[in-house]
Amino acid sequence: MTLSGRGGLKRIAVDMDEVLADALGELIRRYNAEFGEQLTKRDLDGHWMWDAVPPSRHGSLAAYLHSPDFFTDLDVIPDSQRVLARLNSIAEVFVATAAMEFPNSFTPKFRWLERHFPFLSPRRFVFCGDKSILHADYLIDDMPGHFDHFMGKGLLFTSPHNTRASSRRDNYVRMDDWLAVEQYFFGK
Repeated sequence: MTLSGRGGLKRIAVDMDEVLADALGELIRRYNAEFGEQLTKRDLDGHWMWDAVPPSRHGSLAAYLHSPDFFTDLDVIPDSQRVLARLNSIAEVFVATAAMEFPNSFTPKFRWLERHFPFLSPRRFVFCGDKSILHADYLIDDMPGHFDHFMGKGLLFTSPHNTRASSRRDNYVRMDDWLAVEQYFFGK
């Protein structure tokens, strides 16, 4: 089943954390600062950060994520602004981000999106808990499970936690970075 937006334009839903915004980088930065560690994204290959740190420090990880300022100044994932602007010129682009598990994140995420992606209409920012509600032709996300009930084509954006994930039932195509996304939609 092919879904389309108004006027026959393709509709593309894009996750925020680990696809547009480097939330993991901020989580690692705060963890290393508090505990004097040198943890890197490479150390997490195929694992969640929760699996790479002692259980006694899980409370600190949760506290970072629930901090009112955590989502305020995240770094932008390289090339996402340019490629998303290009996609926005040929498709209806929506940012679909989880905000329900971190209630303090709504306003900082909204402001972050306005600041770094001013070419996107805030009316196309979707704050949700369950992405199965999305009706789009494509979903670009770092969580393979979000494609299980998605009716369009899933594009898995590579992040340390999903490097060992394999496509189940061919429900997604892996994208290592935004240059790969650009290649997928526009070719060479």
